[in-house]
Amino acid sequence: MSRVRPGWLVALCGAIVSVSAWLPWLTANGGRVSAIGGVFGDLPAPKGFGVGQLIVLLASFLIVAGAMSARGFSARLASTAALGISVLLVVLAVWYYRLYVYAPVSAGYGLYLGAAIAAVATVLSVWAMVAAWSTVA
Repeated sequence: MSRVRPGWLVALCGAIVSVSAWLPWLTANGGRVSAIGGVFGDLPAPKGFGVGQLIVLLASFLIVAGAMSARGFSARLASTAALGISVLLVVLAVWYYRLYVYAPVSAGYGLYLGAAIAAVATVLSVWAMVAAWSTVA
């Protein structure tokens, strides 16, 4: 019987967080802004390399860590890294909300989707850690 490989679900969560960065994270009556800085309308985007770009970068690391955990390449280390990355993604999503959501600007559905999937990735990373650390070496 084969063992459970929740690392693939962690990698899927990382891919969904990456895709959610292209969706509207900030909205106002005049426009929308994505996490990576794409603007539609007259809402100004945050300047420079910011929290949104860091979220996309860490989501790609989460894909790699989840796939490594699922394939068994340093599964213990990869699942531990996936847990750390997913917790950091949740913290960064909350930080993004605290930085950029203020009175005329509201959070878009991309922000909620990204934060929720990052939280799911945290739970799945714990499952991946339990699966990786419980196997006999």
